[in-house]
Amino acid sequence: MDSSRPASPALVPRLSGAAVTGAGLAVGAAAYLTRSQERAEGTCASDGMCITWGDLTALPVVVVTALVVLVVVYKQLDIRPRLAVIPPTLLLAPLPLAAAQTALGGMATAVAGAVWAGALALTAWDRYRALGVTTAAVLVCGSLVVLYG
Repeated sequence: MDSSRPASPALVPRLSGAAVTGAGLAVGAAAYLTRSQERAEGTCASDGMCITWGDLTALPVVVVTALVVLVVVYKQLDIRPRLAVIPPTLLLAPLPLAAAQTALGGMATAVAGAVWAGALALTAWDRYRALGVTTAAVLVCGSLVVLYG
């Protein structure tokens, strides 16, 4: 195949859908986790360790919701193989999202979620796999520098 050819018309809506889904999930997860933390702070009156049901269930609720949404949306967008795209999207997403939230705030979290989901969705096509993996690796490395550098 000629690499100078533009992207296929069917690829653009799929990547756009993945990016919008990633942005929505990032904003939703950040809002839910912030609300959970605020509720826990309002419930716990002492300075000692306090664990609430909201604290215990916040992360599983976010992960399960994201998993279901990604499976449904990626099936509708015909992004395959979902087994190769969804697990890295879920497992490594906290790094770029936390880095964006730490460095620039809420809007950056949405952008990071969109770029992250779009980069990993690119890996579903052989022609763009190297670009998708490279973009995801740069995001993870950059996130590590922001968070721990």
